[in-house]
Amino acid sequence: MATSMQQAHASALRAAPVAARRTVSLRSKLARDRSLLVMVAPAVILLLTFTYIPLLGNVVAFMDFVPYLPLSESPWVGTANFQAMFEDPAFWNATWNTLQINGLQLIFSFPIPLMLALLLHSVLSPVIRGVVQSVIYLPHFLSWVIVVAMFQQTLGGTGAVTDVLRSMTGESVNLMTNPGTFKALIVAQGVWKDAGWGTILFLAALTAIDYSLYESAAVDGAGGMRRFWHITLPGIRPIIVLLLILQLGQSLTVGFEQILLQRDAVGAESAEVLDTYVYFHGVVDGDWSIGVAAGLLKGVVGLVLILAANKLAHSLGEQGVYSRDN
Repeated sequence: MATSMQQAHASALRAAPVAARRTVSLRSKLARDRSLLVMVAPAVILLLTFTYIPLLGNVVAFMDFVPYLPLSESPWVGTANFQAMFEDPAFWNATWNTLQINGLQLIFSFPIPLMLALLLHSVLSPVIRGVVQSVIYLPHFLSWVIVVAMFQQTLGGTGAVTDVLRSMTGESVNLMTNPGTFKALIVAQGVWKDAGWGTILFLAALTAIDYSLYESAAVDGAGGMRRFWHITLPGIRPIIVLLLILQLGQSLTVGFEQILLQRDAVGAESAEVLDTYVYFHGVVDGDWSIGVAAGLLKGVVGLVLILAANKLAHSLGEQGVYSRDN
């Protein structure tokens, strides 16, 4: 009898907070959180205006859209635009170039900021660390026009590197107009411009690691590699997984402005990517429906990749981009 009374009392205690939460009305919640709601309202309005409402324009992918007529007068064509896009050899060429460039970026552009962050974190002098950080962050603030112009002055037909190679080999090599080296050039420009900026997140994760762990490990005789493997790597692993998932979500996006500035120099066969395919078919050629169909396909593939990578991260015990427990 006493046991039953205790169980009933415990059940009542557990149910009490739940009942208290349920009694709070929506009006009371809005009044309680009004300051937070006011602060977040501008961001929500901007997000709805420039991100979610434009998504309605994706219906053009299923229409024979004529921009000079009202949307209601454009006939529905179902998936005909997607079929035409898949039968276009230029689309598959752009897809192949996009995947190649993204693969190179995943191999070179992603680990270099991590290595830079580890090197900077190992520098003990704050002055030297600050100077190096400032120098490697600077290219991120330059526009792609300036970056491409600087590479043109260095690797172009009259650039300094070309002059050195001409004096050594007697042959003139213009790396800026060589289709065979175009993808490597794109990746190199991206690394030079954004590698320093990409170290910010890794440095933030490294500074969050308790330094006493390193001291304790050193006292126990752990070398540098063991400290990296058992302390540093577990400390930054969540941010590595997070950035890797986001990178996979951008698999079909390799940069529009950078490639558009250099596309004519090497030709569409080597430089056409999905971003420029959408621009030239949709805006330049006036085939808006094909352009929107390609853009919609990019978004769907990116969403699927993020969900799949996030699911894989959960199965491996990582939090990923989001968690269903939150």
